[in-house]
Amino acid sequence: MKKEILVVGAGKIGATIADMLAGTGDYKVTVVDRSAEQLKALETPNAVLVERLDIEDGAALGKALAGKFAVLSAAPFHLTTRIAEAAAKTGTHYLDLTEDVASTRRVKELARAAKSAFIPQCGLAPGFISIVANDLASRFDSLESVRMRVGALPQYPSNALNYNLTWSTDGVINEYCEPCEAIVEGELVEVPPLEEREEFSLDGITYEAFNTSGGLGTLAETLKGKVRTLNYRTIRYPGHAAIMKALLNDLGLRHRREVLKDILENALPATMQDVVVIFVTVSGMKNGRLMQETYANKVYSKRVGQVVRSAIQITTASGICAVLDMLASGKLPAKGFIRQEDIPLETFLANRFGRAYARHDGAGERGDLAA
Repeated sequence: MKKEILVVGAGKIGATIADMLAGTGDYKVTVVDRSAEQLKALETPNAVLVERLDIEDGAALGKALAGKFAVLSAAPFHLTTRIAEAAAKTGTHYLDLTEDVASTRRVKELARAAKSAFIPQCGLAPGFISIVANDLASRFDSLESVRMRVGALPQYPSNALNYNLTWSTDGVINEYCEPCEAIVEGELVEVPPLEEREEFSLDGITYEAFNTSGGLGTLAETLKGKVRTLNYRTIRYPGHAAIMKALLNDLGLRHRREVLKDILENALPATMQDVVVIFVTVSGMKNGRLMQETYANKVYSKRVGQVVRSAIQITTASGICAVLDMLASGKLPAKGFIRQEDIPLETFLANRFGRAYARHDGAGERGDLAA
C-alpha cells in the first residue's frame, strides 16, 4: 500500500521531491502551495496530486494532513513552525529543510510530546553535511577540530558576485544575516556571519569560505564538550563575501531584506548548470597520534528521470527523500526528535535516494540519476 505524503511548497525543490518520491511507485504524493501559478507550473512527469492551500489557514492545513504518513516542508523558513505545529496535532511524521536555528528549536520542543517523528534539517547543509561530519568524528579517539564547508555554485560564473541564484533567496539572505553557532576553544559561542573568511583549493579551483548561519544544525549541541573547534562556512568563489558585506553592512540592506531580495532576484539569473561542493575536515587523536581525515565531493546537475535537475535540487531533495525512505522502512525511530547526526552515513548512502551523493573518480563526471 502506498504511503501518503504531503509536500508543502511547489517551488523547484518541492517539485523535485515530489517527482522523486512519486517515481518510485511507493508513495502517493500531494503537493500544496498557496500559489495556483506555482502549482500549474509544477515540473514533474510522474503522477502527483496538487492542491491550493494557504499554510496560514490552520484548519485547512490540519485537514490536508489528516491521514498522511508524513509532511515534508519545502516552504520558506518562516513557515516551518506552522507546519510542524499542525503535524504535532495530527500525529503526522514531520521533515523539513530549514537552516533557521530558531525554527529548529521550536521543532525540537514540539517533538518532546509528539506521537510521531520530527526530523528537521534534512537537506544538504544542515543535513547531509552533519551525517558526514559525525561519521568522520566517530573514527577518532578524541577530537581536535571539525570544519564543515559547503557551497552551491554556478559552474560558469559571469558576474561580479561570481554567483547565480540556485537556492531560496530568502534562505540565502537569512544565513548571511543571522548569528552563526560555532565551538571555539571548547566553548559554544555565536560568531558573526560573512566573517572569518578563508581560501582553499580543490581540483585546482580556488574558493573562499566564510561564516553563515544554520549550517551546523544540531551538531554544535551534540559535540559540545567533545571538540576544541567546530565551525561551518559557506563556499563561494573569491570576491563574493566582500560585495555582500558592502550591500548588507555599508548600504544597510540587512535591515531591508525585501529590497535586497528584489535586487538579487532581478539582477542575478538562475542557472541549472551548477555544482555543489562538499568539504569536511576532522582532526584529532587516533592511536596516540594527531591525525586528520577529509571528505571531499562535488555533485553536478544531471537528468533525474525525465527532467534535468540542478545540483542543489538533487542534493537537497535526495537528502529529505532518503530520510523519509529510512523512516518508512523502519530504519529510523518512528517517534520523537531525530538529529541528522543520528543517521549512519553508510545507511544513508545505501539508500536509493542517498546514492545521489555517491563519489566518482572523475571530479566532473556526469550521468543519469534514475528516479
